[in-house]
Amino acid sequence: MDADSSEKSSSLSLPLILGEEQHEQAGSKVEEKLESSFHHQTTATTSFLKTCFNGLNALSGVGILSVPYALASGGWLSLIFLFLIAASAFYSGLLIQRCMDVDSDIRTYPDIGERAFGKKGRILLSIFMNVELYFVATGFLILEGDNLHNLFPGVELDVAGLKIGGEQCFIIVVALIILPTVWLDNLSLLSYVSASGVLASAIILGSILWTGAFEGIGFHQEGTPLKWNGIPTAVSLYAFCYCAHPVFPTLYTSMKNKRQFSNVLLLCFILCTICYASMAVFGYLMFGSTVQSQITLNLPTHKISSKVAIYTTLVNPISKYALMVTPVVNAAKKKFPSHYNKRLIGMLASTTLVISTVVVALAIPFFAYLMSLVGAFLSVTASIILPCFCYLKISGIYRRLGCEMLIIGLILVLSAAVVVFGTYTSLVEIIGHLFLVRSFFRATVCAICIVWENRGSLSEGSRICKLPVFSY
Repeated sequence: MDADSSEKSSSLSLPLILGEEQHEQAGSKVEEKLESSFHHQTTATTSFLKTCFNGLNALSGVGILSVPYALASGGWLSLIFLFLIAASAFYSGLLIQRCMDVDSDIRTYPDIGERAFGKKGRILLSIFMNVELYFVATGFLILEGDNLHNLFPGVELDVAGLKIGGEQCFIIVVALIILPTVWLDNLSLLSYVSASGVLASAIILGSILWTGAFEGIGFHQEGTPLKWNGIPTAVSLYAFCYCAHPVFPTLYTSMKNKRQFSNVLLLCFILCTICYASMAVFGYLMFGSTVQSQITLNLPTHKISSKVAIYTTLVNPISKYALMVTPVVNAAKKKFPSHYNKRLIGMLASTTLVISTVVVALAIPFFAYLMSLVGAFLSVTASIILPCFCYLKISGIYRRLGCEMLIIGLILVLSAAVVVFGTYTSLVEIIGHLFLVRSFFRATVCAICIVWENRGSLSEGSRICKLPVFSY
């Protein structure tokens, strides 16, 4: 047992940046370790191709709609941060794999935290993972409601005398459509749903490029080289594009051949980064500084290619929702005793999760600000900072100064800056938006007061308008 632990530790302590001879030695040790761990992972049934679909679906998604706005916020030079974040996120994904290689009992993202820092580490990673995935899933519903309401602005639903507005109505309808997909607990089956999400991202990009090239819009906007005041927003939205790391352990444990997982990561990150950068550049060239937080809102709705892009946009969150909430549902199922019906518990947990995200989506009126905050604080912390710290603790590399330690240190410094400045900027924008909503609410109440005054209820109306909650 001691010898086995020693072999695990020595395997993990080998750095990712090695010479050729060291790489051969490290590779053989990792292969031996993986071969011995396969006996404990009989549920691994997902092939390389299906894992690629799941990984691409996790990394690509609604973020592709916001990267032109991010580029417009920060200017052309902000693309450098897109590539830096992509490289950092890919590297931290490799660190997650190496942390899981050290112990076959590590099967989830919180397991890595417990292996590194004990129960406190598990709780910390669980909180960040679940909160991040929860708000990302909530953002999907908000996005669906906004886009469907934009397409069908006159839709209302009357239930028992209660009128439900267009956005709220569409959020509920989309949740009902999504619900069956979250009942799938087999990632091999879910990969077919993921394939539709990957196809949707490709269609969105192609449709928008077609609109710019052949529908009279063109690519004539020059843009701005750099906007310092917009860099925090740009970087936050870039970071939101790479917030899939809590899902990586689930993908890793589902693979038949885990030695290919690093190749899956490399392929997924390269393809997604090319897709994000292309959309950002072409979208900025098409609409310049007038591009909205979702580029589909800029498209002329009477064009066929625009309609294809808008309708396909609605498919992406639906296909992506189930994959995002799978780790949250799995964590909920583990809270119940083993003799309970896991299938039934999983369905109840996933249904409750969908209902709760619907409630939050109905209560939050803005999408861009929420995603910016998720990207700056939750995504960077859960996808880059925490994997780096866990790897440093498990491997013990922090005890000695080397090339890999310097790279990780640089990543942590950059990530900390994104968290501080990005979170501050996002909160300022959210608070400002809340003040606007509050002002509108106060104006509405004051209008009611005027009506009451005309109806002889001056004292009651004046009393309400003077309440502290309606004062500036």
